[in-house]
Amino acid sequence: MNNEKPILDATKYNKIIVVLSIIIPIVVAALFSVKIPNVEPLSFLPPIYATINAITAIILVMGVIAIKNKNIKLHENLMKIAIACSVLFLLMYVAYHMTSDSTKFGGEGTIKYIYYFILLTHIILSVAVIPFVLITYVRAITNNFEKHKKIAKITFPLWLYVAVSGVVVYIMISPYYT
Repeated sequence: MNNEKPILDATKYNKIIVVLSIIIPIVVAALFSVKIPNVEPLSFLPPIYATINAITAIILVMGVIAIKNKNIKLHENLMKIAIACSVLFLLMYVAYHMTSDSTKFGGEGTIKYIYYFILLTHIILSVAVIPFVLITYVRAITNNFEKHKKIAKITFPLWLYVAVSGVVVYIMISPYYT
């Protein structure tokens, strides 16, 4: 008796993955130029969404530990929570920037270059990780676990870097919030 689930056809998800991977960064970038008039700035959000990034990082590590311990259901639930946290982060991040002016980093010298390096890599990888997360998720829900494992080895460090670097960027810029 074979308990393995059959591999399902993932091609129906390909267009969704491509569309989301293109639309999400474009919409986020476009919304940066939109300021909602006569609205109180949501200046309380940055520490909240930085905390959500930290929680995402912890959940990602817990997810890897769960799967290494062959706890598939816990791994699945943790990854769904990590995706939900990332979506929640993005919504709060956009809401903050639609109601508040961007904060300029005030550090000088070497720290300024370190900050901008971390920020730039964080931004680039936050865009790049979108299709990786979506493909990894689709390979799991379609029971293509061999390909899931293969791409997860790329997705995990990228996603973890984005989550952790988001916290680092917040910590570095937080003294300059008004």
